[in-house]
Order: sequence, then C-alpha cells, then structure tokens
Amino acid sequence: MKNNDCVLDFIITTDWSKLPGIVQHQSKRCFLDTLGALIAGHQTPVAELMTSFAAAQFKGNESTILVKGSKLSASGAALVNGFANNALDIDDGYRPTMGHPGACVLPVALAAGEIVPEITGKQFLTALVIGYEIAIRAGLIRHATYETYHSSGSWGAIGGAAVAGKIFGLSLKKLRHALGAAEYHAPIAPMMKCIEIPGMGKDSIGWGCMVAVMSALMAKNGFTGINPIFDDSPKIEWVESLGSSYEMMNLYFKPYSACRWAQPGVDGALKIMAENSIEIENIKTIKVFTFKESAALSCDYPKNTEEAQYNIAFPIAAALLDKEVGPRQVLAPRLFDKDIKRLMDKITITAQKRFQKKFPEKAESEVEITTAADHKFSSGVMSARWDPHTRFPTDQELEDKFLWLTSPVLGKTNANSLKNLVLNFEQEKKMDKLIGLCIKTVKEERMKHVHLK
Repeated sequence: MKNNDCVLDFIITTDWSKLPGIVQHQSKRCFLDTLGALIAGHQTPVAELMTSFAAAQFKGNESTILVKGSKLSASGAALVNGFANNALDIDDGYRPTMGHPGACVLPVALAAGEIVPEITGKQFLTALVIGYEIAIRAGLIRHATYETYHSSGSWGAIGGAAVAGKIFGLSLKKLRHALGAAEYHAPIAPMMKCIEIPGMGKDSIGWGCMVAVMSALMAKNGFTGINPIFDDSPKIEWVESLGSSYEMMNLYFKPYSACRWAQPGVDGALKIMAENSIEIENIKTIKVFTFKESAALSCDYPKNTEEAQYNIAFPIAAALLDKEVGPRQVLAPRLFDKDIKRLMDKITITAQKRFQKKFPEKAESEVEITTAADHKFSSGVMSARWDPHTRFPTDQELEDKFLWLTSPVLGKTNANSLKNLVLNFEQEKKMDKLIGLCIKTVKEERMKHVHLK
C-alpha cells in the first residue's frame, strides 16, 4: 500500500471506538488547552483586525467567530479563529516539527462542525485526533524535504483538510484531492523571517486554517488536487505508524505566552529567585546561555504583542515581576511597563554549542544571575516545562491554565461550565452548547466595564 493510501485509509476508517483510552483522554486535554488559547487570543489586536476584515471579505452565516458570536462563511470563521488561536503563542506544539498542530486543526474542526449539524462529540474528537496525527506527519515530511524552516500553516493546512474531510464525510477520492489542494495552496512561509521581524502572520496558522476548509469544500464540489505530500516521505514509518503510534501523546504544552525557545530561560530565572530568596532590586545582571535559534529572539523593548512573544528578555523580566507570562503581560498597558524595561536592560543572551547539539529534540538553556553584591547563582541546565523530556502537565494543571486564560474573557461561571463540557465532550450529541458557551454574553461585558470603572 502506498503512503497516501495508508493516510486516506486511516482518515476514513478511524472512529472513536478504535482509539486507545489514553488517546481518547489526550484528545480532550488537547481540545481544552487549544480552546483556551483560542478564546484568550480573541483579546489581541490581530483578532480584532481579522474579525473586521473577514466580516467584509467572507460574508456568510455558516460558522461562528468565538467570543464575538458573529457568523461568517466556514472558511472566514476558520481564518479568524485560526489567527486568534496562535495569537498569544500559548498553544500546544510538537518539537520535531518546531510548530503548533493544535491551532492548525481546532479552528477547522469548529468551522466544519457547525455546517454538519448532526456531528456528535465522539465524531468531533475523532476528527481532532486525525488532524493532529496527519498534521504532525505532514510537518515531518515538509521539514525533511525542504531546507528552509517553514511555519506551522505550511503543513498544518494538510492536517486541517483531513479534519474537514472527515467531518464532511468525503469519499476516498475527494479526500485525496482535498489533501493535495491543501498542500498546494498552503502558506509556504519562512519562519525565521517572522522571528527576526515579528508580524501578525506569525506561524501562518490563520491562513492555513482557511486553506484547509476551502480545500475540503472545493474537493467536495469536484476540485482536483495534486498527489498529497505523504508519498514524498523519506521514512516509511512516519506514515505506516498511523493508527498504532499516536504522536499527539508526545506534544508539549505551554505555561507561558511566549516563544517556546524562551521558556527554559523563564523557568531558570524563576528557579534561581525562588531558591535563593533574591529580591528584584538586588539583581545586577541576568545571563542566559542557550541555542542559536533562541538567541535569535529579540531583546529589544517590544512595540506590540507579537514582538513581546518573539522576545527572550521580555518574558523573563515579566515573569520575575509578575510570576506569570500571559495575556495580561503581553497586551497593553503592561506590555510597555517601565519596570519590565528596566529589568530587560540587565539581561544578555549567549548562544552556546552545548545547547545547539540537542536542538530541536530538546530546547535547553542555563541562567546565571549576579546580585549587586557580586554573588552568582546558576539555574543549571533547564528544559522547557510540560515537555516530553521534562514532565507533562497534570489534568488539573491544564484545567487551571484553561480557567486562567478564559475566565477574564467569558466570566468564571461560563468558563467553568465550558471546561466541564469539554472534559466530557464525547457525551455530546451536537455542537450547539459548546459554541454557545464560547461566546461572551452581554452580562459579562457589562460586568467587565463595571470592574474597569
């Protein structure tokens, strides 16, 4: 059987009952975590901009823009929710592809699910698992066959097309065309250029989600695509392992709204401060030793949230002052805080070969803090938290993260109700309740304004 045939067979034949219990459980963990990032991401300038833009360019009444509650065509909703999903850089990732599969597939599943009203929770979660597995393998092949490091949307669009194709019930022939069309039209974006000069395009996930939905819908209507990427795989086991090895079990999760490459430095600095009871005002210098991709992150004062996320000094300084790096830190007004800037001035970054040898399998750094009295303290080698090489987050930690991200947006009551719904989503018969809980109510908006006054 050719690689593409294996992939198509996996997509078409996989159902909830065939998934191992641990994979079923992981699907809900991933759903919860990615949905939290999506909802919180709707607070960002890019989400506001894309909502307005898509309202003019993608008119329709098929699928919902989360939080806002307005409706667009399915491709328009996937575009907006896709941009929001990665807008805070706090969504899950897969280290060998150096990218974010969850944000590439959840907005597609949501958009497609709304135009197939009979979809059940089990079918939705199954499609999500399929999307993760296909996106990850497409990413492995993309990076093995292209020299340039490409963004998540370049391979995530293929996983998204698998999700939409599964939900739409495409035939094997039309599913093949959907995957081929997604590969052909996906954003082939050179990732390091957006790290060097951050822009709202980031990981091109929003565009990839739009391409995924459109590719599936076009194929459904008879559009023909190229032979999908999977026949290009240099390693047959990447494809043949579908259905027996679930790579979504090897995802990392993110505790901070910052590039993954900066996060070992954040934890290293926090560790030193906690273990040695150092006061902020007694810090003289902070040195971070890391790999070259991490060192390529900016240390300049950020002018917008994208620059704050693709920065290494900012999240370290923000974490030391606030004990968190989330929406509150990377959005105005905290984004421009003078205390954070003063602490950033004390941070220097150095790339070292010892860390380069282990990247991308591991993202490691070491932090050294010198006090005003010239005492030096080292963190030792730090790996990014909630990683396959460290410790996966517990269910409780992911639930706490979800409520931390969503309660300020939806209100505590709705956020908690949504959490419970997601954790038992296999029992749901349709999408309505989920979508309803993801929309900010007029009452919550009024309460927010009262609180601000």
